Amino acid sequence: MSGRTCTTATRLVGMASSIQLSFSGLGARILPDGFSASGRILEIGGAEQSHVDLQDPTLILYEYLRRIGNLADALAPAGRPVTAAHLGAGALTLARYLQATRPGSRQLAVDIERELPSFVMEQLPLPAGTDLKVLIEDAASAAPRLRQELDAPAGLDLVVLDIFSGWEAPAHLTTPAFYTDLRDSLAASGLLAVNVGDDPGLTFFAAQARTMLEVFAEVWCLADEAMLTGQHAGNLILVGSSQPLTEELADRLWAAGPHPATVLGTGDLQDLLARLG
Repeated sequence: MSGRTCTTATRLVGMASSIQLSFSGLGARILPDGFSASGRILEIGGAEQSHVDLQDPTLILYEYLRRIGNLADALAPAGRPVTAAHLGAGALTLARYLQATRPGSRQLAVDIERELPSFVMEQLPLPAGTDLKVLIEDAASAAPRLRQELDAPAGLDLVVLDIFSGWEAPAHLTTPAFYTDLRDSLAASGLLAVNVGDDPGLTFFAAQARTMLEVFAEVWCLADEAMLTGQHAGNLILVGSSQPLTEELADRLWAAGPHPATVLGTGDLQDLLARLG
């Protein structure tokens, strides 16, 4: 199923709403975040999955997603539209952010849960003017067609992969072939941002980083500085690029936080992998 959606944020959810997801069998619900009148949480299977502020789509609560937002800010001059694909739709937090900060951006959301995107957009309307195409499909099967789906023959500016949760991740989404399809969907200056959630030891993160290093000329890492010890559970962002991380961009990403922040280029990431074993 595919379609183009353009909606206006004219309605807020008055109470928790829920739906049953057919692929996973889990329940999904949207409820107030408890912090503000316009904040909402998407919960899946009893776990918080996404946060949205309907009055301020530039507000990103989760630290890992804020780091990806900072990366999106650096893609092009401020306000310039971009092309972006989101593999793992969630509550479309980053899609909302891109529309707010880069109006006119053309975006694609891919999710395997048939009911989820329509449920989210019904309960949490997108900002006015959002140009978002939705595919209900497995991320690996959609990956070779991202350029086609967004009518972007020169490639996409940004692809975000936000599916992983440690070793529970689907194996076919961790292969060099999958990452190669994502790399080939990018423009020459495009970036792949991968959110990797992992347990202490960071064995899954290390495996994904090594696989990406097989495929991409350069791989960077954005994270809370404490995550580099390997002693904590949490999220790290891997960034696949055809270009080295410049000192100017590294400084910009570090300054944008959230703090304590660390920004690793390819060489520093390789050193981290050697320490993790």
